[in-house]
Amino acid sequence: MTEEAKTSEPQADPAVSVVGPNDGETIVLGTTRMRVLEDGSHTGHRLAIAESVLAPHTQGPPQHRHARHDEGFYVLSGTVRFTVGEEDYDATAGTLVMVPPGTPHTFANLTDQPAVMLSTFTPDLYVQYFRDLQAVLVGGRPLTPQANIDTMSRYATHPATGLT
Repeated sequence: MTEEAKTSEPQADPAVSVVGPNDGETIVLGTTRMRVLEDGSHTGHRLAIAESVLAPHTQGPPQHRHARHDEGFYVLSGTVRFTVGEEDYDATAGTLVMVPPGTPHTFANLTDQPAVMLSTFTPDLYVQYFRDLQAVLVGGRPLTPQANIDTMSRYATHPATGLT
């Protein structure tokens, strides 16, 4: 992490960031397409935002806990199944799910329709995780659960163990 990324000091003369409907960095992870709307570079690394499209029957990551960031999910369309510990929540359009550090969670689209959600990461730490996962795929390696867990561990994130 660079010294710039470590600071949360406001920029001296911050510029307004505008990301149009066809703009943003695209990250493709199997059946999920993510568009990074804010990677933290315009927020002093306090906040990152991404839009994700989950294809029908998309399984999410292994259930995990973040040690250093909050994660928010706002469902724009479709239905996303969130599993928090042993509890399942089917979140439909207009639902916000906020996951504080230390809370075990995962998500999936179990339906026959695509689902779209907006995700927030505070601070922006986790955007690089998605870039790293894409690099695994681009490098010709399969995105196995172990590869996912190994990548998570670089971003203060670990599998939630002891859950059935």
